[in-house]
Amino acid sequence: MKLIYQGKTKDVYELKNGNYQLKFKDDVTGEDGIFDPGANSIGLSIEGVGKAGLKLTKYFFEKLNRIGIPTHYIESSIEDNTMTVLPAKHFGKGVEVICRYRAVGSFIRRYGLYVKEGQLLDAYVEVTLKDDKRKDPLITDEGLEMLNIMTKKEYKILVELTRKIGQVIKDELAIKGLELYDIKFEFGRIGNDNHIALIDEVSGGNMRVYKNGEYIEPILLEKMILER
Repeated sequence: MKLIYQGKTKDVYELKNGNYQLKFKDDVTGEDGIFDPGANSIGLSIEGVGKAGLKLTKYFFEKLNRIGIPTHYIESSIEDNTMTVLPAKHFGKGVEVICRYRAVGSFIRRYGLYVKEGQLLDAYVEVTLKDDKRKDPLITDEGLEMLNIMTKKEYKILVELTRKIGQVIKDELAIKGLELYDIKFEFGRIGNDNHIALIDEVSGGNMRVYKNGEYIEPILLEKMILER
């Protein structure tokens, strides 16, 4: 295997057959030792969070694959904390897509003049550029097209997929009495036809989930969702 990229929460290796392997770590994003899925730096390490993230990612990716939503997922090894995926081309140097159901985190910091903490939002989608130095700036569909990152047609597909996937996960959490406040996705172009597919991970480190108004930590979330 060839190490391609060392990320905040995962390392990426290229396999001999052209696919990639993601190695999950026990690091999570945040600030001052407090977890924040929208933060641009590692805030803390939580033992077991990498395995918990992989278990949830495996669960959701396999579910999405079954219902025909395109992803890069092939298989995973929980024992090794690894996931094998199809190669994907990033949009520019990478974009992140957030689907918001309640006003929390950076949304309330930006728009607090107009909304209250925890106010309901109607699956509001926002796209940011992956750029730690500039704190992941927001960008519009016009900006994305103007900078040759993606077309407006691709942007529309991205938003539709985000809301569709978000609803699948939101409904799954609701079965366990959990409420999804927001979730962050990444997408890429896959295959010869460059179709848009969900990439990266779908885990507690990428979402804010609450039960009866109380925040659920990523490791506990994995146990609550996957318990039979």
